[in-house]
Amino acid sequence: MTRARPIAAAGDRGVEHTPDLGSREVPSRDGGRRLGRAFVFLWFLIGGIAHFVATETEVRLVPPYIPWPLAAVWVSGAFELLGAVGLLFLRTRRAAGIGLFVLTICVTPVHVYMLQRPDLFAVPYWALVLRLPLQVALLALIAWSTAPWLRTAEKIGSSKTS
Repeated sequence: MTRARPIAAAGDRGVEHTPDLGSREVPSRDGGRRLGRAFVFLWFLIGGIAHFVATETEVRLVPPYIPWPLAAVWVSGAFELLGAVGLLFLRTRRAAGIGLFVLTICVTPVHVYMLQRPDLFAVPYWALVLRLPLQVALLALIAWSTAPWLRTAEKIGSSKTS
């Protein structure tokens, strides 16, 4: 059984081994997607670690209407770390991107709660306001940097010639 080998940490370039297509070079269209993935990887790696290192701080951010705030912090932190690691491998990158996209949407209530109750947090109000559009930008970056466009195009191209 031939397994897909991981491509360099956050890259699009390398040799991929797949059972259906054999070995082939996976070219990089540009370094932008790789840099985007690196940013997303670091964002969720550092954020995931923070869930376990600064647990008390993270729990205080959870809105009161969300049950079991400690469990919510631990589970979301674990998913952030799993998603970050999933970005490193071509085979799991798409699933990791989808998971991180959904997770980012799921934590939106935290940002809204902080914006509604700025008196509870030692964060400047302008930063709380800026978080929501930055979250939209993060969602776009996750989608763009983890989409399997290149692989899909290659598979379509190789099936037309067969």
